Amino acid sequence: MADPNEFDEVMPDREPPRGPTSLTVVENTGTRIVYSVLIWVMMGFASTVIGVLALLQGIILLTNGKRRNERIAGFGTDIGIWFAKATRYITADSEDKPWPWTELD
Repeated sequence: MADPNEFDEVMPDREPPRGPTSLTVVENTGTRIVYSVLIWVMMGFASTVIGVLALLQGIILLTNGKRRNERIAGFGTDIGIWFAKATRYITADSEDKPWPWTELD
């Protein structure tokens, strides 16, 4: 079972919801939907990249005496953290957009 607090140090703190005016809500909702669709497309691309990395790492493990490639493993971790941030944004759990709108942790 995965540790639910594994990425706490890289995830932004949750902010309590604010009470904006109804006009602001409509503008922010429309903008958020556009960003969410764009991030959703990026998540599809990231899934493909993760699959390619997994295949490449598997080949390296088979040919390199079961020693993993640290750069591939680290890049996979970065993509996983980005994926978690993207998921939090598109499900409205966070107001912080993932990279490229903020720093990649």
